[in-house]
Amino acid sequence: MSFEATDHTGDYTGQSACGTGAHSPLRDFLRTETGSAAVLVTATLAALVWANAAPSSYESFWQTHLSVRIGSHGVSLHLREWVNSGLMTFFFFVIGLEARREFDMGELRDRKRLALPLAAGVSGMLVPIGIYLAINAGHGTTHGWGAAMSTDTAFALGMLAVVGRRMPPGLRVFILTLTVVDDFLALGVIAVAYSDDISVPALLVAIGTFAVILLLRRLDVRRGAAYAVPALITWVALLESGVDPVVIGLAMGMLTYAYPAARSDLERASGLFRLFREQPTPELERSVRAGLASAISPNERLQRMYHPWVSYAVVPLFALANAGIAVDADQLGRAFTSPITLGILFGYVVGKPLGIVAASLLATAASRGRIRIPVGWGAVTTGGTLAGVGFTVSLLIATLAFDGARLDDAKIGILSAVICSFAVSLLVTTVLRALPRGVQLRALLGKAETIVDLAVPVDPDRDHIRGPRHAAVTVVEYGDYECPYCGQAESVVRELLGDFGDVRYVWRHLPLPDVHVHAQFAAEAAEAAALQGRYWDMHDLLISHQGALRADHLRGYAADLGLDAQRFERDLRAHAGAARVAEDVESADLSIVAGTPTFFVNGRRHHGAYDIASLSAAVRAARERAAVAA
Repeated sequence: MSFEATDHTGDYTGQSACGTGAHSPLRDFLRTETGSAAVLVTATLAALVWANAAPSSYESFWQTHLSVRIGSHGVSLHLREWVNSGLMTFFFFVIGLEARREFDMGELRDRKRLALPLAAGVSGMLVPIGIYLAINAGHGTTHGWGAAMSTDTAFALGMLAVVGRRMPPGLRVFILTLTVVDDFLALGVIAVAYSDDISVPALLVAIGTFAVILLLRRLDVRRGAAYAVPALITWVALLESGVDPVVIGLAMGMLTYAYPAARSDLERASGLFRLFREQPTPELERSVRAGLASAISPNERLQRMYHPWVSYAVVPLFALANAGIAVDADQLGRAFTSPITLGILFGYVVGKPLGIVAASLLATAASRGRIRIPVGWGAVTTGGTLAGVGFTVSLLIATLAFDGARLDDAKIGILSAVICSFAVSLLVTTVLRALPRGVQLRALLGKAETIVDLAVPVDPDRDHIRGPRHAAVTVVEYGDYECPYCGQAESVVRELLGDFGDVRYVWRHLPLPDVHVHAQFAAEAAEAAALQGRYWDMHDLLISHQGALRADHLRGYAADLGLDAQRFERDLRAHAGAARVAEDVESADLSIVAGTPTFFVNGRRHHGAYDIASLSAAVRAARERAAVAA
């Protein structure tokens, strides 16, 4: 039984394995952050228009009290405080989820790679703080240093989409990693430096309920409701204690496991679905839902649930509540002579890129090249200028540190830094585009080794290879002869090999017998043909006749190819190719491959669509990186 849709025309994102998607959580994260930047800009402009058109209305609305009470107990806050301390908890929850995903599955799963973004992130905060303190020394405004240190992820990635279209994909990951470190440290600053007088009894209640959450995690409790109640109690206790309660959001996110879907879990889910198809009872329906849910990590489920809401609703609402400031010529003139405005502006526009680039240089030099940035120096400089966009957390800290005219000065500094950082980033990318091609590639790509996702390297003496035996780029596909998506991808692979002369293609078997009943036998038939030197001829027949893979069909294909029929039949009956297929399946498991088709380009997993444009772009990027590394 197959679970794929019957019409796959034009869809180059499908994948067999109980409907597992072809998009990675990181790509979805980046796509959402980039798209939400436009919504964030719109909300910021709306706040400015509202505050200037009707300033009294703007302030009175956000100063409205909202109380939530149960009996004699409850919480009463202004609407702005509900946004800043309540809804923003979900913002930091999503940041924590993404940080945990990077630690478990992303670039930071190689712990050696944590050193450089950690150093760059810390330096990218300390240098702006130092600039702010130097400008504000002696003015009684040094306590606002926290408003000059934190990068806004949505704005930075949104600006990268505009000015950095030709930047390497690694720059997006580098920026995201920096901002994760950035937000983590910024939240610590909020908790320590910008919390009110601490109420010890309330803080002890918060610590106690958080200990309950840790115990539930230790006991491997997987129901969200079991965590929601103590998390809510912790939030209220932190609010009463004087510690900004948004810290519980980051903590909960960091506690949420991330792991790829295991093939065994997917096979179990498909088995449960078959049982439900045969006997659709309420009990089996619950089992199917539980089986499907357990196949996907809690981290990915929660990100897909909350991240769009945070990016498209919570953060823009935060901007609407906090970015409004009545602006006139006199106020702008005063602001740009204010040490608060200038400290924030120069801290971001000068301090951020200086701190990030300097730390990257020092880390590389101090490690004698063992620690290298994942992109070239030109891309790092671009990342540093883009990191000079501070908005969400910066505004949050500004509202905690200042009020009145000083808060207005801080807001003007933050908004000015966004504009100036965009201009500087545009200038840097323009200069990079003007460089000679070879110099430009080295400046963008660098020479750092990339993480290899393919666990078992290609062996020309073992693997089935199409194209040059030794080529600059290797494309590996894990496929299933009965998978319709693999059949669709075949034409793309042929076009790819025709367009690029220095690409070799490797097929590795990953039959999914729980979904495609003839796939294992077809893979063994291809290996039986390989024993007679005709692997690729049989491969082409199998992939082009996916609906005809019974034993009589396979014998017919062997006859069409002129194979020794008796030997072919004998090898099939003896399962002579089963060991070779099992080796491919084991290598797929080691590479955490759960569905077909799954592509690797020079050892890196290819995420996203596998149409000719997407795969060609991946091949070109791999070829450029190989040329720089040569």
